[in-house]
Amino acid sequence: MDFGRRRTQKYTLKSPKLECLRELGSLVVNLEDFKGRYGRLLPLLKTNMMEGILATLVQFYDPLYRCFTFPDYQLVPTLEEFSHLIGLPIHDQVPFSGLEEIPKHKDIAEATHLKMSEIKANITTKGGILGLPAKFLIEEARYFASMNSKDAFEAILVLLIYGLFLFPNVDNFVDINAIKIFLIGNLVPTLLAYVYHLIHHRNFHKGGMIICCATLLYKWFISHLPRSTAFWDLKDGLLWSQKIMSLTHSDIDWFDCAYEGVTIIDSCGDFPNVPILGAKGGINYNPILARRQFRYPMKDKPNTIVLESFFFKEGEDNEAFREKIMHA
Repeated sequence: MDFGRRRTQKYTLKSPKLECLRELGSLVVNLEDFKGRYGRLLPLLKTNMMEGILATLVQFYDPLYRCFTFPDYQLVPTLEEFSHLIGLPIHDQVPFSGLEEIPKHKDIAEATHLKMSEIKANITTKGGILGLPAKFLIEEARYFASMNSKDAFEAILVLLIYGLFLFPNVDNFVDINAIKIFLIGNLVPTLLAYVYHLIHHRNFHKGGMIICCATLLYKWFISHLPRSTAFWDLKDGLLWSQKIMSLTHSDIDWFDCAYEGVTIIDSCGDFPNVPILGAKGGINYNPILARRQFRYPMKDKPNTIVLESFFFKEGEDNEAFREKIMHA
């Protein structure tokens, strides 16, 4: 990669209003129990990002190798790291593919503890997309909270987080893809695909970087930055870009003991790397480049076959390829 002729990528954050989700989150009675069932979703809503860190990171995305290539090291977001980040396991089941049938009213009602008649009366289309109005779900969440109906309240709150924060599409609307992902219950691969797809598409200056993707990227990146007080001291007058550009491979916090004993997914079926599908399309990443992040040395330069890549956007004619990924 040519660091001498780099075009700076500008980006803006496309951020929905999270006050309502935070307010509902404050009504959760047992935070540890909630985290055990739904992961670290509530802390994600409250993340305060230090200005300059994310803006520096996105400049170093390497579209050829699906990683962030700095002058002296590479970093690769992985399924295992995102699993740890959001506090949810990667289930041994097919994740969201985009080919699922539209959920039945009965299935949505059972998962949200709502009546089937309420789902049928409120499901609608907005911008040509099927889904549920956020206003309806917010009112139901508040009702169940007031009635101390813990399971119903938390299920609807999580569906709202999926629709308005994790996978926002239409304003104030939980679209059918978010509902499908919620029902499938295998969040990690879909979230990682969403983040990779947005970064790879590099449309930060157009649609804006979705706040969820920005939050996850930020939290992932800072987990690898030095933990020394000197690095995080803002009184030295240095910009974050200067601090980060001065780092070498020996400064990076490579390994977290949380991954001790974790089985690393390094390939899938006939794919020599890891294919992932999300609400915006499909992409793959190369775990071979992340060996050092899991305490393994890079013995040799990866061969070309291992680094084979693909990328496609939502709506493109790729059903057969999606099915191949699902089979893998």
